[in-house]
Amino acid sequence: MKRKLLLFISVCIIFILCSCSVKKDDTEGLRVVTTIFAPYDFVREIAGNNVDLKMLLKPGEESHSFDPSPQDIIDISECDLFIYNGGENDKWVDNVLAGLDKDISTLRMMDCVSTLYKEDDEKENTGHSEEYDEHVWTSPLNAIKIVENITDRLDKLDSGNKPLYDSNCRKYTEKLMRIDDGINEIVKGAKRNKIVFGDRFALRYFTEEFEIDYCAAFPGCAQDTDINPAKIAEIADIVKQEKIPVVFQAELGNGKIADTIAQASGAEVRTFYSCHNISGEDFKNGIGYIDMMESNAELLKEALN
Repeated sequence: MKRKLLLFISVCIIFILCSCSVKKDDTEGLRVVTTIFAPYDFVREIAGNNVDLKMLLKPGEESHSFDPSPQDIIDISECDLFIYNGGENDKWVDNVLAGLDKDISTLRMMDCVSTLYKEDDEKENTGHSEEYDEHVWTSPLNAIKIVENITDRLDKLDSGNKPLYDSNCRKYTEKLMRIDDGINEIVKGAKRNKIVFGDRFALRYFTEEFEIDYCAAFPGCAQDTDINPAKIAEIADIVKQEKIPVVFQAELGNGKIADTIAQASGAEVRTFYSCHNISGEDFKNGIGYIDMMESNAELLKEALN
């Protein structure tokens, strides 16, 4: 209730603040706003310095507890293209967009790909969008589809730079395909086909694409998931019995559950990237989606052999 009230107040404040904001100069490049890191990096690779790009989620911040500030809402209202993911964690977006006094171009990443039901909702299959797993960008093939959609949108909004955007898109999708091919080769040549995640699990699209089995401490990324000691003990037994060498933790998490499983089983803890956000240091160093996926590929070699 508190979160909804704060959002309502923020949407109301925007009409006051926007009247005092500086109008965009027509000579400036496109203004693009993204909610999370993956699309931010995709736009950065496609458009380079030809757009004014902003990510609402601050580096190092947890995406599942994000609330937009009044300034965030102003940035959305003044941008040329707003890219968000959709799903449960982006419910606030509909309220913000409905409260704007003008239409802006938007791209919902979940509309770019075929979606999967959340693990605990698969049997219900009622068709509501909030029941879908929203972490669509974790599959490299999905990333390619999203990149192509972003490029198409940029082409329409800024036709003068279309050749550049299209060229960068081709180069970047080639990199993504090399990542995809490399991971497929790793999985095909591995002696086992299971990964263990001692954390919330955001990699359903990744494991589905590469047909990797998994077990995880939590079925998804819900903030209110209670720790189940029996489940943790069960996973530790699986790791020990199957001699699984690696237990994964999520980036930006505290790693406590993964550490507990590792200590009980003798496995090593490694960080697997879902690419929803990035640490402040990595952001400063220009680390991107490709870098993270290359790291994930190397970790799969260790985990599956």
